[in-house]
Amino acid sequence: MSQTKMFFSGSGGQGVLLMGKMIAYAAMADGKEVTFLPSYGAEMRGGTANCTVIVSDKPISSPLIHTADVLVVMNLPSLTKFESMVDPDKYLFINSSMIDKKATRDDIKAVYVDAYGIAEKIGENRGANMVMLGAVAQTTNVVTIDGIIRAMEHELTGKKAKFLAGNIKALTSWQP
Repeated sequence: MSQTKMFFSGSGGQGVLLMGKMIAYAAMADGKEVTFLPSYGAEMRGGTANCTVIVSDKPISSPLIHTADVLVVMNLPSLTKFESMVDPDKYLFINSSMIDKKATRDDIKAVYVDAYGIAEKIGENRGANMVMLGAVAQTTNVVTIDGIIRAMEHELTGKKAKFLAGNIKALTSWQP
């Protein structure tokens, strides 16, 4: 892997930025070069939220991307708006719990993840983003599940520590 360009998109409150942050922390812990560029609407919860993450073996010249090797969409507006940015033969992860449409392109690798359904099934209703993150990590191997767990242990401390076990459970619940 020389460089992987990733784009995560959804609504505020879906944990989109946390997914990107966990990838970035896990990659940094592995000694990779990383950029993390969050973007969200002023309305926050319910508004638009997305982030760009680039993971590389070499220095990264810009955090901006126009195409992606990995696109994660958590809602239908994100699929509609960003599907075209996936490079051919690269990955589109669709939250099939909220998106009932299929990818319109046949030159990409579409992965359908019932993120909310799996999270509910394991008793972690707020863990859909971690289910999706587990699917991304297992499918692309950009970072390891163990690396993400270490990043969670670093990030989820103090008052957030109570969410660690549930997030790990959700992260490891997706099966290809």
